[in-house]
Amino acid sequence: MKQEQMLAVKKQKSDYVSIKTILLLAVPAMIENILQVFIGVVDTYFVGRLGAEAIAGVGVTNLTMNVYIAFFLALGIGTTTVVSRYIGAEDNEKANHAVKQSLIMALLIGLLFGSINLIFSRRILLLLGAEYGIIEYALPYFLTVAVPSVFLCVNMVLSSALRGAGDTKTPMKVAIVSNIINAILDYILIFGVFSFSGFGILGAGLATTTSRLISVFLLIKKINSNGTKINILIFEQWRIDFEMLTSITKISIPAAVERLIMRSGQLIYGGMIIKIGTEAYAAHNIAGTIETFSYLPGMGFGVAAATLVGQSLGKKKENEAQRLGLMSYLLSTGFMIVVGAIFYIFAPFLASLFTKDESVINQVVQVLRIIALFQPFLCITLVITSALQGAGDTKFPMYSSLIGIWGIRVLGVYILCMKLGYGLVGVWIAYAMDITVRGVILMIRYIKGRWKNVSIS
Repeated sequence: MKQEQMLAVKKQKSDYVSIKTILLLAVPAMIENILQVFIGVVDTYFVGRLGAEAIAGVGVTNLTMNVYIAFFLALGIGTTTVVSRYIGAEDNEKANHAVKQSLIMALLIGLLFGSINLIFSRRILLLLGAEYGIIEYALPYFLTVAVPSVFLCVNMVLSSALRGAGDTKTPMKVAIVSNIINAILDYILIFGVFSFSGFGILGAGLATTTSRLISVFLLIKKINSNGTKINILIFEQWRIDFEMLTSITKISIPAAVERLIMRSGQLIYGGMIIKIGTEAYAAHNIAGTIETFSYLPGMGFGVAAATLVGQSLGKKKENEAQRLGLMSYLLSTGFMIVVGAIFYIFAPFLASLFTKDESVINQVVQVLRIIALFQPFLCITLVITSALQGAGDTKFPMYSSLIGIWGIRVLGVYILCMKLGYGLVGVWIAYAMDITVRGVILMIRYIKGRWKNVSIS
């Protein structure tokens, strides 16, 4: 009996330590995600005061950047996976070497996309459907944000490397500084101060890029200092290691394809929603904006899951990896159920913050209450996907996204809305079906544990 009690106490202590470790990783990551959303809110607020053309100019630029960010995020996933595995194995030298190779790749990808943006800027904007009047507004912002996208890519890779090493506080602190600088520079460079009259929308682009450049400087300063697991001397000799680059690329490419599958699917069913009507499209965008906040806990705990799974596999503790991933999911689910309850109860109030149109409000309320009921499944698609990616199993989430987005969501929107006339409710029922099916197959994959044998080399 005493032995059983001792084992129970030992398990409680182990669970307490695990929960504390997960929260210490997840909470800073959640705050960082909130701050990233806040940057967009601040930019939209200031640019909105310039007029509708300026808002459209920023919007069309962001469409381009979202495609690039899919690749940047994928490289970040590959970096986190490889770094966390080597950190878990206590091979800091290899972890640092992996970060160097990721940075080389980030520079190459960032400069490639930047060159494409510089050479084909007008053609890209026309291809995205921008009218000539909007292009004149968009071009200065596009050139100052999309061309130097290398800073964003390097920023994301360095942050991912630190997270893989278990440091989520530094990216959070850098995000705080970046927010403050961006907000101050937005006001000064857009509208001017004293005798300086400002640059208008060009100022918004300069503020964004400057804040990203400063973020890169702060992150480099961190990894260039002593006392960190990721420690790189920037001015030492660098060399390209094709074997390591192949390892990172092997993990990153399926993650990039998964993002592109999601983006392309969103474009297709977004076009269908426009055909339903202006009110439905407005309600869809409002509901989507509110829903973003339910993603924040899942994304934060996803960072924790990816880091801890990768590090545990590096330590050859496969069962511990599975336990920490599931615990991250359960903790995140608790947070997201609370968010879901807020959505369900306060749906009319939340909708009224964005519009006074009763028809739009009613549609938003219906959608938010659908979203509220499926938070646990949404949580799986965020946390368990990250856990699998942290193990290097990026192909399975890619396949599940292909099935979910194209086989269920896009097809479901077409049948329920275009054919059966269920309107916006049909769109979000298709969404709920997608995340439910994806959630189930991802969880089955995770519990079966085949990902434990995925090699990163």
